[in-house]
Amino acid sequence: MKNKIIAAVEGDYIKGDRPNFSVGDTVDVHQRILDGEKERTQIFNGVIIAKKGEGARETFTVRRIVQGEGVERVFPLCSPKIAKIEVKRTGQTRRAKLYYLRKRIGKATRLRERAAKTEASANGSPNGAPAAKTGETAAT
Repeated sequence: MKNKIIAAVEGDYIKGDRPNFSVGDTVDVHQRILDGEKERTQIFNGVIIAKKGEGARETFTVRRIVQGEGVERVFPLCSPKIAKIEVKRTGQTRRAKLYYLRKRIGKATRLRERAAKTEASANGSPNGAPAAKTGETAAT
């Protein structure tokens, strides 16, 4: 249960356009960087290995490999320095935190792609085939 006063204060800082991503997704985080008086965008791409917090304090951790060395960055979700977050690939996971990827090297760090839900699979029919109407039989 969140305190009402804290919720009221945090409400001013929460971004309206929150991207829809989850742990295991491969993302590009576009971050605004000030070089003197000029502003540029730097892209950090990698796999989301953790999400934590709620409201304006929500953060996510992105991991990537640079020159054989693992690099992790923690980004606040509601930061004004984050221009946008692009989901490049969705990953299927069974855990909330993917810290076990830190010990893996190379192809062992790959995650399976999450299948997109289609209308046929939402109806409960197997193999994505449209559901047969009642009274009809399937031709063999």
